[in-house]
Amino acid sequence: MAYRMLGSRSEAEDAVQETWLRYATALGDPAARAEVRHLGGWLTTTCARICLDVLRSARVRRETYLGQWLPEPLVTPLRPAAGADGYAPDPAERAVRRDQVGTALLVVLERLTPEQRIAFVLHDVFAVPFAQIAEALGTSPEAARQLASRARRAVDAPDTPRHTADPGEQRRVVAAFTAATESGDLSELLRVLAPDVLLIGDSGGHFPAARRPVTGADNVGRFVLGLFGKAGRYGQRVQGRAVLVDGALGLQLETVHTDGRPLRLVVAFAVHEGRITGIFNQLNPDKLTRLPAVADDDTWPPRW
Repeated sequence: MAYRMLGSRSEAEDAVQETWLRYATALGDPAARAEVRHLGGWLTTTCARICLDVLRSARVRRETYLGQWLPEPLVTPLRPAAGADGYAPDPAERAVRRDQVGTALLVVLERLTPEQRIAFVLHDVFAVPFAQIAEALGTSPEAARQLASRARRAVDAPDTPRHTADPGEQRRVVAAFTAATESGDLSELLRVLAPDVLLIGDSGGHFPAARRPVTGADNVGRFVLGLFGKAGRYGQRVQGRAVLVDGALGLQLETVHTDGRPLRLVVAFAVHEGRITGIFNQLNPDKLTRLPAVADDDTWPPRW
């Protein structure tokens, strides 16, 4: 819940730890303990209040952020599976995937005010009642409902990348994307890009990256071919594999930059009606410290 509200794994862990510390303190105070009538509700409300404070301070920090901002990706390995969708059949892992909000939605949530984001995530993602949301935000249930409604309109706006594809469709589209980038065929790449596709790259100032979103199939297609072409010209072996990024199919690549620094890249996609509507390139090393290690046989292009 904290990750979905904050878009940062490290900040989410801090928020959860602070929530636990407050609960532990309450256990030692009979008066405070008496207020914990429903543990789940108390923890949710407390965590939401902490996340609200973090979001308010984060807005100030991101105004000075170098380049475009993307959330810290939650990357998990994609294992061969017997399931029809090609994903690992472990029930717990399937439940986690269904509960992911996806990179595209996390990006859209950045447009919201902190109060709108908290209300939307709690109600629309976790079905928390508005009375409890109002308690977390220090407002009325009616005001909390309005906050969630405004957030929903922003999330459903026409200019937001749609991500509705099931795992099988994601696999087909992303496989076609990697094949087109490997061959350098722009016309084939344009077949899998939506006309209004959006590309955002976050390097945090560590590597060259577009300072503004790239929009439109032709512009994005040429940018992508240039990016992957540069990776091949680095003179180093490119390792890559398919992974789950915030619960959706994505790519993890590793190579060496021209200046000798290790270069790691996580690519998340939004896929709708057989085409890619959003590409999100995360190459800020500060946000990729927890990536699962690539194996020696993870070569580019990835095996499907």
